[in-house]
Amino acid sequence: MSKITAAITAVGAYVPEDVLTNKMLEEMVDTNDEWITSRTGIKERRILKDPKKGTSYLAIQAAKEILRKTNLDPEEIDLIIMATATPDMPVASTGVHVATQIGATNAFSYDLQAACSGFLYGMSTASAYIESGRYKKVIVIGADKMSSIIDYTDRTTCIIFGDGAGAVLMEPNTEGLGLQDEILRSDSIGRASLKIEAGGSLTPPTEETVAKKLHFVRQDGKTVFKFAVSNMAGVSEKIMKRNDLTNEDVNWLVAHQANKRIIDATANRMGLNDENKVLMNIQRYGNTTSATLPLLLSDYEKNFKKGDNLIFASFGGGFTWGAAYLKWAYNS
Repeated sequence: MSKITAAITAVGAYVPEDVLTNKMLEEMVDTNDEWITSRTGIKERRILKDPKKGTSYLAIQAAKEILRKTNLDPEEIDLIIMATATPDMPVASTGVHVATQIGATNAFSYDLQAACSGFLYGMSTASAYIESGRYKKVIVIGADKMSSIIDYTDRTTCIIFGDGAGAVLMEPNTEGLGLQDEILRSDSIGRASLKIEAGGSLTPPTEETVAKKLHFVRQDGKTVFKFAVSNMAGVSEKIMKRNDLTNEDVNWLVAHQANKRIIDATANRMGLNDENKVLMNIQRYGNTTSATLPLLLSDYEKNFKKGDNLIFASFGGGFTWGAAYLKWAYNS
């Protein structure tokens, strides 16, 4: 019997219509387009402005695109893993709501929080379920409404983040395609460098925490950048060596879209001299946290060929980071 691997068989995505450009940010904080672009590579980001719509709305749209593209009966879905740092609300799982809203009545679902590495961790978890033989159709969603936790008077964070969602359908494969290897890591040394201070059990919400703006994301940019460059590039290089992959063997780098300089550093460490292999859409969406990797897959899906070697790489708050090696399973 051939070994079962977990392969991506469909991709879906959604970004809101409203665009927040660098020029618009110039009217809000002390910054300018040249400064933002040169340091991050970001030109604009999408914002879900409707206050009555949360992360679940983004995720539902991405999941529905998969259903439309595959004609999949939602009742056939076994599991939905919802990677997000911005759930609709505490306690009540956002993933559960998404499953119900798309008609996945036979699926179980839960949220997974690993900041910007959430989708990569979710792919790993989905693969383990599938390889066990217990489940056959798993949807992994990465979605975040980052605008809900951003202070638009803080120029260190408001220039970076945007809203969006992406999703993949993962199914069993016996051709040797799908997820081949992964290296996932974490270290709480970064706990204080990228965080929302209040709102959890350690510092519950009060009038004082709201007044002090402790419910917005804050980061020590220099520390995060240093660790991101070192660790994301490091595991990407390591996974290539572990699988005897040369730079010519790698068809595509699917890297977390946090900062163009971090992406470039990772590509250089991997020896990817061909810029066409380095997927990038940060200029259009900014950092959508859990959604960056599946959004890349959606934007570039038509470029992928069956058997292509993809290296995924991510780095997020916590700190969390990792890399994965996947062989693409279909021609678009």
